Amino acid sequence: MTKLYYSLLVLLLSVTTLFAQQGTVKGQVYSTKSNDPLALATVRVQGTSLGARTDVEGRFVISGVKPGFVRLIVTMLGYETTTSAEVQVVGNQTSFIDIGIEEESTNIAEVVVRPKMRLKRAESPLSLQTLGIKQIEKSAGANRDISKLVQTLPGVGATDPNRNDLIVRGGGPSENVFYLDGIEIPVINHFSTQGASGGVVGMINPDFVREISFYTGAFPASRTNSLSSVMEIKQRNGDADHMHLKASVGASDAAITIEGPLGKKSSFIASARQSYLQWLFKAIKLPFLPTYNDFQLKYKHRFNAHNELTILGIGAIDNMSLNTQLQTSGTEVQRYILSYLPQYKQWNYTVGAVYKHFGSGHVDSWVLSRNMLRNSSVKHQNNDPALPKLSEYQSDETESKLRYERVYTTLPFKLSFGAGLRYADYRNRDERLSYRSGQVVPLSYDAHIKLLAYSAFAQASDEYLDKRLKLALGVNLVGNTLNSAMSNPLPQLSPRFSASFALTDDIDLNANFGRYAMQPSYTSMGYRAPDGTYPNKPRLRYIMSNQAVLGAEYHPGEYLRFSTEGFYKSYSAYPISEAEGISLASKGTEYGQVGAEAVLSTGQGRAYGVEVVARLLPWHQFSATATYTLFRSEFTDKTGIYRPSSWDTRQMLNLLISYRMGKSWYLSASWRYSGGAPYTPIDMELSTNKAAWAVTNRAYPDYAQFNTLRLPAKHQLDLRLDKEFYFKRWMLNLYLDVQNAYLSSYVSAPVYTNRDISGRVMDHPTDSERQQIRQLDYYSKLILPTLGLIVKL
Repeated sequence: MTKLYYSLLVLLLSVTTLFAQQGTVKGQVYSTKSNDPLALATVRVQGTSLGARTDVEGRFVISGVKPGFVRLIVTMLGYETTTSAEVQVVGNQTSFIDIGIEEESTNIAEVVVRPKMRLKRAESPLSLQTLGIKQIEKSAGANRDISKLVQTLPGVGATDPNRNDLIVRGGGPSENVFYLDGIEIPVINHFSTQGASGGVVGMINPDFVREISFYTGAFPASRTNSLSSVMEIKQRNGDADHMHLKASVGASDAAITIEGPLGKKSSFIASARQSYLQWLFKAIKLPFLPTYNDFQLKYKHRFNAHNELTILGIGAIDNMSLNTQLQTSGTEVQRYILSYLPQYKQWNYTVGAVYKHFGSGHVDSWVLSRNMLRNSSVKHQNNDPALPKLSEYQSDETESKLRYERVYTTLPFKLSFGAGLRYADYRNRDERLSYRSGQVVPLSYDAHIKLLAYSAFAQASDEYLDKRLKLALGVNLVGNTLNSAMSNPLPQLSPRFSASFALTDDIDLNANFGRYAMQPSYTSMGYRAPDGTYPNKPRLRYIMSNQAVLGAEYHPGEYLRFSTEGFYKSYSAYPISEAEGISLASKGTEYGQVGAEAVLSTGQGRAYGVEVVARLLPWHQFSATATYTLFRSEFTDKTGIYRPSSWDTRQMLNLLISYRMGKSWYLSASWRYSGGAPYTPIDMELSTNKAAWAVTNRAYPDYAQFNTLRLPAKHQLDLRLDKEFYFKRWMLNLYLDVQNAYLSSYVSAPVYTNRDISGRVMDHPTDSERQQIRQLDYYSKLILPTLGLIVKL
């Protein structure tokens, strides 16, 4: 069977390029102001002489396009020259893209000849990164997972190499929000951490993605409830002419995507994915066996040029069981992990609709959505269902949201405003053991809260000095009905101001100053104490952050880009664990949930640093990016002392390269360096207590010495090689992705066991209630090769 597999692979690799076909790009050009199609616009494939003119319906067809990733340049008298998002051209197939262009402001009193200014958003002139489909499809080490790819951006830190947590500019993993075609989605990862944003594997199918805008600061006023980042995921529409089928097999799952027209005015794209990680993990003898499935759908209907409806849905089903066979045959580390890790089950969904009306002088958007997350776990003694439970947890978060936005299109300046409502229903049932005041105490509670949250925003921007100076002013406010303090939106009033000045034709100076508010997690707002009270309910406050960003950009020529940004973030009212005395900003990157405990809204924090980015844009099929971040991240404990956060790695360096070698071969590489993360020594007095150990089967941290120690720095090289084959009616993409190519070691915080090599508990020689513990040799040094296959019909 192995010989047959390799024979087929060699046969595919030896297919000549005579089968390769050129592709076609179709689309429509329309006005972003009125949504009307635009005739006689010139559309050209960037870097080539291929092009076409749009017809009376704004449609164009460009044939003979070389397969690969291209952008289109649209020019038309009276409109801004516009570069499209990336589109993937497939041999002998048609790719679709719709391109909106903006009217160019003109001065009829005089004609001013000036250099063409670089396109920049006045509201967010800095701290914004854009990811195209080429980066998503071909980046080394990401395996088409957008969360993994975002971790390579400037200012974004990574935790465990097997996690998708987003640590942005020293903020906590709960400080990020995500939007899918304008609909907020609270979960973008499988096995997500409730109350935070991370997980293990991304659940966004890259086949849907057109472009990603990732803000690490200068957030638009319309995007509330974020302190560290906003991710805007823009999906493409389904093919408007023909049905297509795409199948892929990657590092952890197999997927199928289908798209096509539903009548003359509608199109759809739908997908389903199923993992096979549980078989791989069992084969390589890992202690946990994850299984996940996800589903995604987008439907677009255009009633006419001025009214359109988009409906989308996304959901996931996750289940992580334990490989209990290793309890007798596994290594010490495997048995240790099995001793404390519970079984997890989780599912979530988001469904929503966006209705847009292009009126006379304005664009109205109505957004209606509903999302739900069910998170559950259970842990039995010795992982035996017949024995008593050590813990059992189940929680439901349900939100129903309505948002309205208006953008004016005929005013002499840009103006938008809007408002939103969110109704939340949170339920939580928790049963567990806890060691308190020298004894094991059973804790049990059922919690249920309902609340209504509301928000409003307004934003205006304009250009001056022949478009060299761009200014923007925005404000939003939020509130909810949990308590009287948070129901008043005025303390959460969040103004922001941005400015961008073109100092020369090649140098831009940018700045942003803003105040931001974030609602505490539902796990904290809905925590119920064993005595039946809700201790957090009267004392929680919105988490506030004042931020300043200053930056400069240098563009020496068509292919080089250099930028630097300095940032400062201060926090107030950050929740602090009442029992442990540390900030929740340092939690949220493990399985399960964070914040389901008594907290105090008294924490403060600060994160500051500088980012430097150098980019070589595609030049002779070669591109490269280097990013360096030097920063500090600190939050106060219960006593008001600033301590390093768990993400305070001090520095990060990313080097990314890609090269299209010809004949549809692609090579990419990614090298990442991160300084050593802080960690906390263990509490020997508590950890050697047998009764306390039996509750968690883990050593207890000494929070009085929180994050006083540091791990060594870590670094890793990932490589990827792609080959695409184009046949008459279908395309085949084979790729080899190698993570950690030179076998670098990943060292985690020390772990301890209370058992000897034979598996017996190490009793204390003089105290029967105590035990001895010893440190395990616990680190990861693994190379992970993946052979992937993608077929598109």
